[in-house]
Amino acid sequence: METNETVETRKASNKGGGLNAPITIIILILISAAVFHWVFGNPDNFEGGDVEFGHPKNFVGIIHKGGVIIPFLMSFFLMVLVFGLDRFFALKKASGKGNATKFVQQIREMVERNEIDDALALCDDQKGSLGNVVKEGLTSYKALAKDQTMNKEQKLAELNKVLGEAMTLEMPGLEKNTAIISTIATIGTLIALMGTVIGMIKAFFALGEGGGTPDAAKLSVGIAEALINTGMGIGASACAIIVYNLITNFIDNLTFKIDEVGMSIQQAFASHH
Repeated sequence: METNETVETRKASNKGGGLNAPITIIILILISAAVFHWVFGNPDNFEGGDVEFGHPKNFVGIIHKGGVIIPFLMSFFLMVLVFGLDRFFALKKASGKGNATKFVQQIREMVERNEIDDALALCDDQKGSLGNVVKEGLTSYKALAKDQTMNKEQKLAELNKVLGEAMTLEMPGLEKNTAIISTIATIGTLIALMGTVIGMIKAFFALGEGGGTPDAAKLSVGIAEALINTGMGIGASACAIIVYNLITNFIDNLTFKIDEVGMSIQQAFASHH
């Protein structure tokens, strides 16, 4: 059975690792702001060195025309990249060594033959979340097989409870920081819309200046700001949605394998005990 010490150790392990979200977000926003002002806003990127009204010479100059909202949208791209890679490596580690499908099949065959010790050794070699959950179930399996105080139904209920608790302990480590990517997918277009509105306001002010003769330079700046923010926001949200779906799909596949092998353990216990 799982001891309190084991549970606390697993909890501490799941809390550790991965990026510190608040600090990482602040750093990425500062990096984006620095790149926006010092790299994208370099006078060499604009005709005549006029950053405010000069025509952009290249793509980074065009992005700079998006205005003050652009650094935040740039940070969204960086967040998706950084947290996406963080989750990729974390989930790769959580999947353990070898092929997960093959591992599940081997465990199922072993528990059907009641070779619990061999199955436990295989879990130790797997070194992933899948192996961790299965090991907790198999450890409980051995303990319950020797227990004389509970009937068969109580033992099966206890085994199911242990597997569920083990899975619950693993999930925070798998899902860490995925909410940030999901949030970016939602708010990316909203933040871009704010920049679009600011750009359109500037364009309308330009139309009203000069006694009926619009200032073409100011008008183009406002329109460019509106469109660039829209494009950047859509791009950031699209990237976040793709990365988030890839992560959740990986987690769903892993949890499905855990449920599959957990059911096999319970069926084997019912057959042999």
